[in-house]
Parts: sequence; structure tokens; C-alpha cells
Amino acid sequence: MSEDVLDVTGLICPLPVLKAKKALKGLAPGATLAVLATDPASVKDFKAFCETTGNRLESCSEEDGVYRFRIRKGG
Repeated sequence: MSEDVLDVTGLICPLPVLKAKKALKGLAPGATLAVLATDPASVKDFKAFCETTGNRLESCSEEDGVYRFRIRKGG
């Protein structure tokens, strides 16, 4: 199964999470979404988002100021 990628670099809270929420709606349960963000607040925002929505934050990494989140859609 391929992974969808959502680039929200340059956007600040709450836009990265809102755009990810919209992108996840179009995915089947179990599908993954990779999100690229530059807002440092997105780290805590995506953790909280996944905890409250039933999605799973599978990984979170940072390289050169770009955060990469891998989210598996709950179902």
C-alpha cells in the first residue's frame, strides 16, 4: 500500500493538523499519511491529535527543521 504525503511546510498551528485531518478523511482505515511540517508546535499537536482521534502516530522525526510524521488511520 502506498503512502500519501501531505506537505504543510510553512504553515503554523492549527493549519497542519486541520489539513492532515482533511487528508485522512479520504483514506481507508489502516492507510498511512506522511506529513511534512516546519512548525515546532506540530510535534505536540500531532501527538494530541492522534490520541484524541483514534489514529496512530507511528513515527515522528526531524531533519533540517522539517518534521516528518507518519500517521496510520484508525478504523
